[in-house]
Amino acid sequence: NQIDQILIHQQIELLEIITGFETNNKYEIKNTLGQRVYFAAEDTDFCTRNCCGPSRPFNIHILDNLGREVINLQRPLRCSSCCFPCCLQELEVQAPPGTPVGYVVQNWHPCLPKFTIQDEKRTDILKIIGPCVVCSCCEDINFEVKSLDETSPVGRISKQWTGFVKEAFTDADNFGITFPMDLDVKMKAVMIGACFLI
Repeated sequence: NQIDQILIHQQIELLEIITGFETNNKYEIKNTLGQRVYFAAEDTDFCTRNCCGPSRPFNIHILDNLGREVINLQRPLRCSSCCFPCCLQELEVQAPPGTPVGYVVQNWHPCLPKFTIQDEKRTDILKIIGPCVVCSCCEDINFEVKSLDETSPVGRISKQWTGFVKEAFTDADNFGITFPMDLDVKMKAVMIGACFLI
């Protein structure tokens, strides 16, 4: 409730670097002071991770510091290509697990990554608009969170540049999420889910 920024740091997996096989991703979710508030762990089998790559279906368990699951993220197998508008990415956010609080749905666009944040009734609440080119060197990549009419900024999801060595030799990413302090806590959880979908 009392935060307006979250940092998500993917843990580097040594086995993944050595073998080249994709392992279950793990993340630390921290506040602005660098204190861990949540831990996130992917639960996907070996074949799915290594055959489907970044488009794979996943189930991510987000745990508090006592090890209790507080948020569950579920993404089915979908495609993210603008050539297949009937099968774009979608993510369900449950908090607590088993209780949907919102969805993140990819919108078709020929060149921009665009998403809609929906509440538990599938009502559109916010839009997310990414840059035309989603890879860059030596700078952050920002996805703007905006009002439904795409005129008012509400927040931002940023993939942070982590340095040449880390970017070149690992697929571990760091993200930052900013949102208004008074944003509904359910929508804050859905924005965390949007970060994992992006």
